[in-house]
Amino acid sequence: MKIELLSPAGNMTRLKIAFYFGADAVYLAGRRFGLRAGAANFSRSGLKSAFAYAKKMGKKVYVTLNIVAHNRDFVGLSEYVKFLDQNGADGVIVSDLGVASVVRQVAPNLPLHVSTQANVTNVHAAKVWAELGAKRIVLARELSLQEIRQIRKALPKEVELEAFVHGAMCIAHSGRCLLSNVFVGRDANAGACVQACRFAYDLVRTNKPEEAYPIEEDVRGTYILNSKDMCMIEHIKKLVSAGVESFKIEGRMKSDYYVANVTNAYRRAIDSLGKTTNIDFVAETKKSSHREYTTGFYMGDTQKTNLKSSGTVQTYDVVAEVASCKGGFVTVLQRNKFSVGDELEILSPDSNFQKTFVVTKILDQNGNEIESAKVAQQKIKIACPFKLHAKDMLRKQK
Repeated sequence: MKIELLSPAGNMTRLKIAFYFGADAVYLAGRRFGLRAGAANFSRSGLKSAFAYAKKMGKKVYVTLNIVAHNRDFVGLSEYVKFLDQNGADGVIVSDLGVASVVRQVAPNLPLHVSTQANVTNVHAAKVWAELGAKRIVLARELSLQEIRQIRKALPKEVELEAFVHGAMCIAHSGRCLLSNVFVGRDANAGACVQACRFAYDLVRTNKPEEAYPIEEDVRGTYILNSKDMCMIEHIKKLVSAGVESFKIEGRMKSDYYVANVTNAYRRAIDSLGKTTNIDFVAETKKSSHREYTTGFYMGDTQKTNLKSSGTVQTYDVVAEVASCKGGFVTVLQRNKFSVGDELEILSPDSNFQKTFVVTKILDQNGNEIESAKVAQQKIKIACPFKLHAKDMLRKQK
């Protein structure tokens, strides 16, 4: 069974980064119908460019149509689905039966993927979706490995299973949450989540609403609704054994570096199945932004909330993205401050991965030597002993 690595693409830059670092496919949204309204997302022309680029690279692009749809949301939907079908989308991700019916009617050959928002948690729901023409089911995040095995066994072989393996999780049922709607009027199920589950909370007595009692884990209170991030990079073989064919990384709102780092880590972990490797894959994922990790519901983890903080941490900062390499120097775009004497580590899909070197010389745009790179987006040159390539990244340990 071929394993697909599926990465998030909040914009065209991240799409290219995901493919460069080993993703087989990406998922993204247009300007409507997707669940990440805060991402840059793609215009019609941007979608055409994305489809064309993916085809050139031998990769795939899946488009999200996974909002919880109201009547008003069907205006323009048929025309949009036809556009996606005619311009090269490799599939659409839906959660609503009405949206699915529109897709089947106007684009019967466009692969239909059932979103995790559809909450497929049992054999019977999975079989119904398969009968309705689903090519792939994105499993609910609340399933155990045993339940996934049962669903796989019940489905025709041509129906694929996809599952989230890494990234932020909601305190909700497969992402269906009302906290944001209730507190601030932003509809999480239409892409406008305010992430209310990351707030700190106190306990209030109904007969004395003026008195709030902190549920203290520390002096700052507690974050009882704040989930840990999922990380299944150590358990890929178990997911494959259960029948998962597409491994999905969460993060259309995450940074370029996050997409590069996590995609690269999972690509290497998948490719190393059955082989000996000295890479600590969990430590590698921690080099980009993350909360404490959990295996979610897959492995029976009983502590899924991150009680002490809603903040993220990372062990490395990305300091530069490589633009070109020539004559012992790499031309880079600066991302964070670094100086002569700093040791930098290379993030790359090739054999330069995790190699390090000490910065001995930095040249500004005019060729003048400088001691530190500290101007955001500054284009500079660094003396480097390795042959690097465009989109490689350089990072520094915190």
